[in-house]
Amino acid sequence: MVGSAGPGRPGPLRDVVAGFWGGVRAGLSVGDAARGVGVSVRAGQRWFTEAGGVAPRCSELSGRYLSLAEREVIDELWSESTLSKAAIARLLGRHRSTIGRELARNQTVRRAPHPPLPDRRRRKPGPRPGGLARHERLRYRAAHAQTQAEQKARRPKPGKIATTPRLQGAVTAGLDKRWSPQQIARRLRRDHPDRPELQVSHETIYQALYVQGRGGLRRELTACLRTGRAVRRPGRRTEERRGRIPNMVMISQRPAEAADRAVPGHWEGDLIVGAAGRSAIGTLVERSTRFVVLLHLPARHDALAVRDAMITAMAGLPVALRRSLTWDQGAEMARHVEIKTAMDLPVYFCDPHSPWQRGSNENTNGLLRQYFPKGTDLSVHSAQHLDAVAAELNGRPRQTLGWDTPAEALSRLLSQPSTGNVASTT
Repeated sequence: MVGSAGPGRPGPLRDVVAGFWGGVRAGLSVGDAARGVGVSVRAGQRWFTEAGGVAPRCSELSGRYLSLAEREVIDELWSESTLSKAAIARLLGRHRSTIGRELARNQTVRRAPHPPLPDRRRRKPGPRPGGLARHERLRYRAAHAQTQAEQKARRPKPGKIATTPRLQGAVTAGLDKRWSPQQIARRLRRDHPDRPELQVSHETIYQALYVQGRGGLRRELTACLRTGRAVRRPGRRTEERRGRIPNMVMISQRPAEAADRAVPGHWEGDLIVGAAGRSAIGTLVERSTRFVVLLHLPARHDALAVRDAMITAMAGLPVALRRSLTWDQGAEMARHVEIKTAMDLPVYFCDPHSPWQRGSNENTNGLLRQYFPKGTDLSVHSAQHLDAVAAELNGRPRQTLGWDTPAEALSRLLSQPSTGNVASTT
C-alpha cells in the first residue's frame, strides 16, 4: 500500500495521486477513488480535505523536475491557505523535501494576512525556522520560479570567472604576474576566506583558458602559463645530466637535516643552458624556503666562472644559511673544493641520472624556462634582468609554504636572532 512519506522514504507515486484525483473527477467517492489506486481510505480523505475538495490543476507530469502546472499548484496552495509543505507534497505526489527546496530557492518574506492555525504540538518560544516570525509567511510565485529553473537548466552555463568581474580581474592579474592557476586559486582562498564569490578552483581557471564556451579569460593569457601552450598536455621530460668529476662527496653522505627541509641553509643548484650549449644561467634554490638566486654568467659557464659567480652571490648570506649545496655531476662544478673552502659550504653531488634528488631546483628550472626558453641565447640577459626574474619568482605564493611566498618565508627566517641580517642576494 502506498502511504504518505516517512523519514527516509519518498512520498506516494505521482501517478497514484493523479489517478486518485482522476477517479474523483469521474464521480467516484473518495473511498472508492483511494481504493482504486491502492491507498487507504484515510489517505484519500486526507488528500481530499487538504485540497478543500478541489482537484489540483496538475496534468503535466514531468517526472524528475517540477512542471509549471505543479508550481502553479504550489503557488495557489502556499499563498492562499495555511497548508504545510508536507501537505502540499502529498497532494502533488512529491517528497516534502522537494517542495521545501523549491520554496527555499524562490521565496521572499511577506506579511501573512492572518496568523497561521495553532500548532497542536508544543513548541518552545522563539524564532521559527529560517528566521521567520509567526505572523510572516514566504511569498512564492510560479512564473518567477519557472523562469529561474529554465535559466539554471541552460547549457553551457556561463563560468564563474566570466560572470564575476572582480574575480576575473584578480585571476587576470595573477596570470599577468606569471602565477600558476593553482597559486592564484590558493592565494584567493587565503586572502578572501569569507568571500566565496572571489574564490575559484585552479581547474576552473584552466577551463576558462582552454575550454570553448567557458570563457572569462582572454586566450592570449595562455602565454603567461609556464608551458605557454594553447592546449593542455602532459608535463615536460626531465633533462638527463652527465659526467663525473674528481673528489666528489655523494648525496648519500649529506646530513639528514637537509633531507627533511626542517633546517634552512641547504641549497640545490644547476645550470639552465641556452642554444647549442653556448650560454647558461646558474640557479640556486634554498630547500626550506624555495628562495631563488640566479648566477649571472654572461661570457662563459665553465668551472672557473661558476665558482666566482657563486662565491659572489652567496657572500652576503649569514653562516646559518650556508649549510650545504647539492649539485648534479656537471663539469661546471670541477672547482667545488675551492667553493667549499672559500664559503665554508660543503658540496654534495647527486647520483647519475637522478634529477629528483634536486627536486626543488628541477622545479625552479622549469619555472625559469618561462622566462628563458630553450634554444635561445641566455647571454643577452643582464644581471639586472636576472634580479627582476628572481624577485618575481620569490614573490609567488607556493603551496608547499602554506601559500606564503619564498621571500616571506626567508624574511621570517632572517628575523630570527639565530640567522641575523643579510644583504640582498638577487
